[in-house]
Amino acid sequence: MVSPLLILCLVLPVLLLFFFQYRRTLKNLPFPPGPRGLPIIGNLHQLNNSLLYLQLYHLSKKYGPIFSIRLGLRPTIVISSPKLAKELFKDHDLVVSDRPILLGQQKLSYNGLEMIFSPYGEFWREIRKLCVVHVLSSRRVSRFSSIRKFEVKKMLKKLSGHASSSKVTNLNELLMSLTSTIICRIVFGRSYEDEGAERSRFHGMFNECQAMWATFFVSDYIPFLGWVDKLTGLRARLEQNFKDLDNFYEEVIDERMDPNRKTQENEGIIDVLFELQKQSSSSVELTKDHIKAVLLDMLVAATDTTAATTVWAMTALLQNPRVMKKVQEEIRTLGGKKEFLEEDDIEKFPYFKALTKEVLRLYLPAPLLVARETKEAFKIGGYEIPAKTIVYVNAWAIHRDPEYWKDPEEFLPERFLDSTVDFYGQDFELIPFGAGRRICPGIPMAVASLNLILANILNSFDWELPAGVRKEDIDTEMLPGLAQHKKNPLYVLAKASNLNLI
Repeated sequence: MVSPLLILCLVLPVLLLFFFQYRRTLKNLPFPPGPRGLPIIGNLHQLNNSLLYLQLYHLSKKYGPIFSIRLGLRPTIVISSPKLAKELFKDHDLVVSDRPILLGQQKLSYNGLEMIFSPYGEFWREIRKLCVVHVLSSRRVSRFSSIRKFEVKKMLKKLSGHASSSKVTNLNELLMSLTSTIICRIVFGRSYEDEGAERSRFHGMFNECQAMWATFFVSDYIPFLGWVDKLTGLRARLEQNFKDLDNFYEEVIDERMDPNRKTQENEGIIDVLFELQKQSSSSVELTKDHIKAVLLDMLVAATDTTAATTVWAMTALLQNPRVMKKVQEEIRTLGGKKEFLEEDDIEKFPYFKALTKEVLRLYLPAPLLVARETKEAFKIGGYEIPAKTIVYVNAWAIHRDPEYWKDPEEFLPERFLDSTVDFYGQDFELIPFGAGRRICPGIPMAVASLNLILANILNSFDWELPAGVRKEDIDTEMLPGLAQHKKNPLYVLAKASNLNLI
């Protein structure tokens, strides 16, 4: 019988060999470099919430396309190149498909009972499948085309009134009103835009929600200092926003469930969700909180991104009159001088479609993709990334990578005319909607609204800046939030085009 001592003598050298090999591997694959932080708080004191994408971009120029920062006690890496984004989403997507548990996001999403902030797992797969099949499918998006058409026509009529009286238009306000009306009609089957106080309440709640989603809560990164959030009033502010939103949803649900309601509105997504709840055909047993959380995804994500992107598109066009002239000539020529452009008409406009891609490249409404978190350790870019590391993908930096984009800071839609690059998550140099398992499933709805609005306001009107304002005066400052709106409103003068369409 072989003695244990002999086995130990034979095995120990092998174990030691593997141990030292492992140590050498770790030594060869360090954690990515980054700016030195302070004890406990790390780099939190150096970061500005509303300019985070820009700060991270400048840090990538110093430390490379993958670097690290420390958010309090939580290690974080930032990916800033198409090459590393491809490696992340193609080779390691499963490992980085989780979400960090952050107070504001979890509270307002009913502890992640929806698609955006829920942890990766069986529940997320089921709730996403339910939403994609029943809420965001091409058939459903097409079914709501009449709503988009009706509301865009109504907006054009309002702009016509501004044009005839030479009234300056606040484009931020106009487009936010339009997109929220479209989404409310799609989601709730009714609009809140004709109710002054209700409209103000509605926009206030969702603007605050956006801010809370993107806010750094100390308790997320330094748990034992969580009392700071109470001291600064952030906790109370979050609780109030949640209460306001929850009360709003309760009112909407009660109204929708009332069998004696006077008017028979159109079917909305809320009705689809109630029907699914009754059928119990999904493995997710839908509660009222599930429905509220999914509605929040639809309202905030869809309203904000479409409005913000359209404003940025008009900002870019006013700063680049050559592009404005070229796209209007294409639309008016190939559009057959129609009074109103249908969604199918827009497919005939190659330069317009190239323009949309260029807008999403340079002026994407979400410059930082929603943060992810690693489920386990993995290697990327020559570095070892441990489990429970937060991962930011800086799409703003990726879309300006000079290795992939010629003259990356220039607004040149022509770059897409002979290019197959698209924004559906397969071309990692253009990822405004993300990529991998957690790519935004609402792309068809967002693109349909954006194209219809932008094509028609370019078709029906010529656009100028108010007297005394030069194109150089237009700023590009952003408000904090997951979808970043232009901070200062874009004021414009609409003039009826020589087509006399309106």
